[in-house]
Amino acid sequence: MCFSATASFTAGAGLLIVGAVTARRARQRAELPFALIPLLFGLQQLIEGTIWLTLPDKAPGLNAVLTFVYSLFSHVLWPVYVPIAILLLEPVAWRRRILVAIAVAGGAVGLYLLYFLVRLPIVSQAEGRHIAYLSPHFYLTAVMVLYVLGTCVSMLVSSHGRVRLFGLAAFIAYVVTYVFYTTWVISVWCFFAAVLSLIVLLYFPRRRASPTLVAQPG
Repeated sequence: MCFSATASFTAGAGLLIVGAVTARRARQRAELPFALIPLLFGLQQLIEGTIWLTLPDKAPGLNAVLTFVYSLFSHVLWPVYVPIAILLLEPVAWRRRILVAIAVAGGAVGLYLLYFLVRLPIVSQAEGRHIAYLSPHFYLTAVMVLYVLGTCVSMLVSSHGRVRLFGLAAFIAYVVTYVFYTTWVISVWCFFAAVLSLIVLLYFPRRRASPTLVAQPG
């Protein structure tokens, strides 16, 4: 599978469009965070597309800034944002209690990763068809378990079938990526998850137009 600036820019542009559509279809304020997931993934992919253009060593200063911003999405935003977005959608009390616990865990891992991201910034480099984000200090088993708990398992707890579908697809994508693309797991999984976020559109069906009232003769 070939990853490149073109792939990232294409995915980013498409997701921005889908994100704009899902945001417009959100019927309640509580639905908006979930509706914005494709748009946020779109921004992340546009950032990675620009990172591609800075490699290798074409603009080291810009590369460092963009790598940091990309890492804020990949390491900090998603484990914090996703469980909160799912919690806001959830009407079932016992599921909400589980999601609150997952949101706390996601917040903890997000803060932990943010601390190390500031202290020991991630370095990005091109390795063939992929970008490797070098951060060997991050990947303790407990951290990765909590990360997947926040980003994938939270969606599997939802009472909404299409939310669970997204969560299952994201979890499978993570496992496949970890097995086959271990060195590039950050970049490849985020790309897969971004594309899979198109499933969010299924949660927000097109609104039917209100029937036009026809005046009846008196």
